[in-house]
Amino acid sequence: DRINHISALDAQTGPIFLAYRDEVSVDKLVDEISAEMPLYNFVADDGITHRVWRASEDQTKALAEAFGQVPAAYIADGHHRAASAVKVGLQRRKQNPDFDGSEEFNHFLAVLFPKSQLKILAYNRVVFDLNGNTVDEFLEKVSQVFDVEHIQESVLEPAEKGAVAMYLDGKWYGLGFKEEFLSNHPVDGLDVAILQNQVLSNILGIDDPRTSDRIVFVGGIRPTEELAQKVDALNAPGVAFAMYPTSIDELLSVADAGLRMPPKSTWFEPKLRSGLFMN
Repeated sequence: DRINHISALDAQTGPIFLAYRDEVSVDKLVDEISAEMPLYNFVADDGITHRVWRASEDQTKALAEAFGQVPAAYIADGHHRAASAVKVGLQRRKQNPDFDGSEEFNHFLAVLFPKSQLKILAYNRVVFDLNGNTVDEFLEKVSQVFDVEHIQESVLEPAEKGAVAMYLDGKWYGLGFKEEFLSNHPVDGLDVAILQNQVLSNILGIDDPRTSDRIVFVGGIRPTEELAQKVDALNAPGVAFAMYPTSIDELLSVADAGLRMPPKSTWFEPKLRSGLFMN
């Protein structure tokens, strides 16, 4: 759909969200530019303020040189947009065999944010059934992976890495991964990876959460009470997991190792509005 959208419009309307490790020279230039009067300044209907400044030709050249000191940019959000832009570009190259690299289809639209200005929100899970287990059976199996503590009132979010809040049968539980399941591996040590491997796959039988119709993912911008409501509305016993957010350093470490993040492991908010810039 995104490939068709870009091809039909002959334009890219949604920027790819890139993160980078902070660079002092870039920060200095951005501060200088943003001290001037913005070109645009408005509050969108979702309450998010957008301000746009235009860099001068000299500032643009200086920014390009400063970003030359940044070793890598990381796709934080917009993997499908990136892949689609690349595939459209490859299609256009076939259609224009005399291309010289300067054509717009050789590039894609992106926005860069320094990692210090980014916060990853949790990506929570709701599973519609217990894979044939009773509540007690499921709780017993979960207790083999976690140290389990019943919590009297609902939890806003887990307090630290390695902790998960679980909603089951009308009750919230505080879960802590047992030490034998912890890992220093960039991917296998992520909370979402341990939960996927040890609980969603081994206990609940959800091997591919991207294609399973037994699970939904709820961005951390939504209150945890919504997870409980979704479980309570099911016709059969289900379960929800509120995760501790993946850190930006964990995300960069996975990429630096040449590995892939597990599906639905990060949620960024707010996002730059599509259509504000177009290529």
